[in-house]
Amino acid sequence: MLNTLLLASLAISGVAGVTPDSVVNKDVSLNEVVVTDFKQNKRNLTSIAVSTINSQQLLNQQIVNLKELTAVMPNFYMPNYGSYANTPIFIRGIGAKTKGSAVGFYVDGVPHFESSAFNIDLSDIAAVDVFRGPQGTLYGRNTIAGVINVYTHNPLDYQKTRIKVGYGRYNDVVAQASNYSKLTDKLGLSSAISYHHNDGMFTNQFLNVKADKVNEVEGRLGLYWRPTTNWLIHLNSTLTHSKQNGYPYAPYDLTKDALSPISYNRNSTYKRLISTTGLNARYENSRISFNSQTSYQFIKSHQGIDQDFTPKDLFYADNSYHQNMLSQELTLKSNDKGRYQWIIGMFGMLLHSNPFIETSYYTKDFSTPTSYKNPTAGYAIYHQSSYNIWRGLSATVGLRFDYEHAKIDYNQDKVTLTTGANAHVKDFISIANFRQFTPKFTLQYLTNRDNLYYASVTRGYKPGGFNTIFKTDAERAYDPEYSWNYEVGARLKFLNGRLTAEADLFYIDWRHMQTTYTVPAVGNLIANAGHTDSKGFELSLAYHPIKSLQFSMNYGYTHARYLEYKKSAAEDFSGNRLPMVPNHTLSIDGTYTILQAGWFDKIVVNAGFTGLGRIYWADDNVVRQNFYGTLNAKVSITKGIFTWDFWGKNLTGTDYIAYSFKMSTGNYAQKGKPLTFGTSLSVTF
Repeated sequence: MLNTLLLASLAISGVAGVTPDSVVNKDVSLNEVVVTDFKQNKRNLTSIAVSTINSQQLLNQQIVNLKELTAVMPNFYMPNYGSYANTPIFIRGIGAKTKGSAVGFYVDGVPHFESSAFNIDLSDIAAVDVFRGPQGTLYGRNTIAGVINVYTHNPLDYQKTRIKVGYGRYNDVVAQASNYSKLTDKLGLSSAISYHHNDGMFTNQFLNVKADKVNEVEGRLGLYWRPTTNWLIHLNSTLTHSKQNGYPYAPYDLTKDALSPISYNRNSTYKRLISTTGLNARYENSRISFNSQTSYQFIKSHQGIDQDFTPKDLFYADNSYHQNMLSQELTLKSNDKGRYQWIIGMFGMLLHSNPFIETSYYTKDFSTPTSYKNPTAGYAIYHQSSYNIWRGLSATVGLRFDYEHAKIDYNQDKVTLTTGANAHVKDFISIANFRQFTPKFTLQYLTNRDNLYYASVTRGYKPGGFNTIFKTDAERAYDPEYSWNYEVGARLKFLNGRLTAEADLFYIDWRHMQTTYTVPAVGNLIANAGHTDSKGFELSLAYHPIKSLQFSMNYGYTHARYLEYKKSAAEDFSGNRLPMVPNHTLSIDGTYTILQAGWFDKIVVNAGFTGLGRIYWADDNVVRQNFYGTLNAKVSITKGIFTWDFWGKNLTGTDYIAYSFKMSTGNYAQKGKPLTFGTSLSVTF
């Protein structure tokens, strides 16, 4: 039914023209206004480190999913390994390798709490914001590292129909169609559907199949209604289905720094179905603005993984995950441009997940089917006040209270594989409650030339939870983690605005960090490290020497380490660097646009370099990936309604490790993506 609605709406032609939205907005191109985060101050009296990429930049740089924002944003790292089941995000060294992301992720205001739903298709996305540092005052749950906001197009302001087909190396097939129509002055309809197939880049030689084949389909529908000039109501729905062969892991020889061929005897796969629906209602008059966000998300996934990654039939894991999440948020804020700005809000959530894990030990002739019920409920209230003290000097104070109630109902059996005999092993019910206040203090100074200087102190918090797999009863649960983030920064303009610069220094004092370690034949467990810190700086430059030429540079440095972490009497990682955290992230990008280039209407040439490293993969810091870089390029040629693209990624053929881990049988790793290239044809009208 969703596909029928999508195809029907694509047949509706849009009406040209743009009507600026009355809500807080941000210009991202000459012809479009994007409705952005409702929680921003009207006069921007609250400074924060944020990077934004708009739809044109996403197209120019051939960024098709969230993982490809790695290093494009300073100190942003989203490793590309395994499958969509593992999509960790690290900002300034703060992150989580497994369940319970440390980064808040929102699409049109709809929260995504399950990290396997993060790596979405970015085709036809209006803009992406990445807020760095704890956002606990206004966002709360799981935002100890930062927040990512993704915005889609509003058909009341943006009308366009686009069809695209593309083909690339490794039989990479892309087909997309979208339509944004303004049906009346008060009603708009948007729809988009995309299909992506890739044969895979790495071969499992034992099975003679691709170890990373992928098929995915995504559809989006949006209905925008403005019943009066004060109200805007937005209903959006997204359905995503993905099927992958995953985990192209191979034995890694540490002394030779070389990978053996991928070779294991059971195929590993991952499937996911995600349905997300959000209803947003906004009201605005000259004095106040009101926002209501109602959200629902359903996730159904299944993972099958040969956990020994060898030709031997040792053990295999089947993991299923079902989630239902319902949330409601109400926010009220001042709307005048006086010296005092305020925001107040409430948030409530009901989340129910049903994981199922069964590990089969073939040499021992038994399996351990284990089921869980993991309901979680929480609520929060928050307030933030900003006051313009004198001329460009202003201060902001915020406070949030979060409460969360979590429960786990655990049941494990033991089944003999050859006979099917079943024996009950254990069951238990555990309950945990978490409460926390998170304050924020910011001081900023805005000059009459729009140069900004700021300093902030922010508390970060992430609640504890339950491990779904463990070896001992002491590993059943883990505690909350906390941080204090200290930051100073500036945003400056030079050469009459043609050159802009943003820079900041930060220090994060991180207590009871929720760290992850792998237990062979069991999986990933979360425990609390004693004391950790992360410090560094970020620099972003944008230069437009002439209208047709644009340059940008983004650099981030992070030094994150365990100050105190004694995992056991024999394992003391104090002083070691945090795993999965690159010391450096670097992006250099240039775009040149030629208008009326002979017979063609427009030619756009883009070239970019991204680099990151050094990265340690485990707490012991034995295996690492030194700094490496990849070169990417794209050429777009437009004539009338047709645009022909040619693109290439990792043009230098850089050989690097995308991920590594250690088991009792040795070290294993996955290679990074090799040279890829392709072409596409788009029709836009």
